[in-house]
Amino acid sequence: MRLRLVPQDTSWDFMRWRHYTFGASIIAMIASVIIWLAVGLNFGIDFLGGTTIRTESTQSVDIGVYRDALTPLGLGDIAITELFDPTFAPDQNVAQIRIQVQDGAESVTPETIADVKSALLGVDPAITFPSVESVGPKVSGELVTTALLAVGASLIAILFYIWLRFEWQFSVGAVAALFHDVILTIGIFSLLQIRFDLATIAALLTIIGYSINDTVVIFDRLRENLIKFKKTPLIDVMNKSVNETLSRTLMTSGTTLIALIALLVLGGDVIRGFVFAIFWGVIVGTYSSVYVAKNVVLMLGVDRDPKKPSDAGTQFANIDA
Repeated sequence: MRLRLVPQDTSWDFMRWRHYTFGASIIAMIASVIIWLAVGLNFGIDFLGGTTIRTESTQSVDIGVYRDALTPLGLGDIAITELFDPTFAPDQNVAQIRIQVQDGAESVTPETIADVKSALLGVDPAITFPSVESVGPKVSGELVTTALLAVGASLIAILFYIWLRFEWQFSVGAVAALFHDVILTIGIFSLLQIRFDLATIAALLTIIGYSINDTVVIFDRLRENLIKFKKTPLIDVMNKSVNETLSRTLMTSGTTLIALIALLVLGGDVIRGFVFAIFWGVIVGTYSSVYVAKNVVLMLGVDRDPKKPSDAGTQFANIDA
């Protein structure tokens, strides 16, 4: 007996609510940008520069006591965060201390780190320091530029790839869906103040790859159906294509989400931001493949002139990829 998340032959009218879903997507993108600009992202040490010290202790974390102990050192802005994780032992109390880059220095000096450790040991003799990470301001600036170039280059490459394989309307729809996914992911990270670092950039690139794969599967079926049903209205062909690929879409997304949920619960706080980004991206990517990419193609229209050859796409359309 085969497992099916949906019936074998569905005829659901996905495009019935296209105006509402597309409007909701635009509102969500605008809200994400506003939150991003108003609240900002909780950049990790990769992008801000400075030093992050991770502490562990059998005693409970008292952020106020930690801060009072470090204030006399005159280190400027110090961010202290207590970390929680289901995998921690009952007496394992973990905190993260982030120290900004000091004026005129590429990174916090070893002497300063030693002073920080001494100050914290004075208020909690049981405290330990499992890890210390430092990034200079020059390196962090280069990482920001490289990250933006990586995301931008991937979107441009996908634009041209879809253009070659299908029609230009399809490429615009695909990139619009990817842009939607990236903006909403940045918005949720800004809203929840989840740490945004290089691992998150890797997650964004993973989201782009996953979402475009889902979109291409539906586009490929749409192209086949456009050849078969030349006189059927475009909106009906789109509905048929989505229904025919629905089982594959939900099975792929569902199995991926199961693995991601396990990583969210058991993976630890180190990779939680990365996993959450992909988890969120799979959800919005599945949604955008149907309700953003297809809406854009529907609004732009597709040239279905019967006098033209029946192949959709360019001379590269039949190349296997």
